Amino acid sequence: MSQSEHKPVIEITIAAPIATVWEALRDPAQIRRWFGWDANTLADEIDYIFVDHVRPDEAAHILAFEGMPDRFELTDLGGGRTRLRLTRLGAAGDESDWDGPNEDMTEGWKAFLEQLRFAMEHHPGQERRTFYLSGHLAEGADADLPRAALGVDALADLVEDAHYSLKVGPGDTLAGKVWHRSRRQISFSVDGFGDGLVLVTDFSAQNRPPHGGGSVIVTTYGLDDAAFDAAHGRWAAWWKTNFPEEIKGQRLA
Repeated sequence: MSQSEHKPVIEITIAAPIATVWEALRDPAQIRRWFGWDANTLADEIDYIFVDHVRPDEAAHILAFEGMPDRFELTDLGGGRTRLRLTRLGAAGDESDWDGPNEDMTEGWKAFLEQLRFAMEHHPGQERRTFYLSGHLAEGADADLPRAALGVDALADLVEDAHYSLKVGPGDTLAGKVWHRSRRQISFSVDGFGDGLVLVTDFSAQNRPPHGGGSVIVTTYGLDDAAFDAAHGRWAAWWKTNFPEEIKGQRLA
């Protein structure tokens, strides 16, 4: 299929040279620092997607993923900046393509690419610890989706890189900066998580029937076991109360 059939779906600019970004997309050890979340399947997922089923064009800095309509295209913007585009065959080129069967794939890539940008700009070369929570609203529930339930919808009114401080559902008072906002996602840095990143995604009833649901990825740096386990425990307990219906068979991508 011709290159013209690939249309941009996601575009980000990373404050790092193109060679550095390319290596972060090619080296499994570096991919582990930003892709997905800590899970027993993470290494296998990375090998499957980025090693065994990818066609790299080293000269053009393009990664085409076998079995998926998506590919990554890097462009050197100069001044140590790189543009990363996710393009998709047959994409509408705007958010109208995000509903229905493409929504989960698009939101997943958007989350992972924001994690890549954050890791490269805030924690280059550093290891992370993460936890992941996902679920449906309970049958018959009359409740908010994750962004509103957590109380982070207030960040949607702030510009990116703006400072914030707020108390969230699990009882933590968080402070940091707004990282990224989109129609379904909000991500923000958290000083108390070692300048970590929290990324919250809402899913509509169309994609998480019958009432919708969502997910949270919490990325931390430098926390000791006690601090990490305590944070995980608070957030998991709150999540189970609000989103008790587990999403079965969830894959990283």
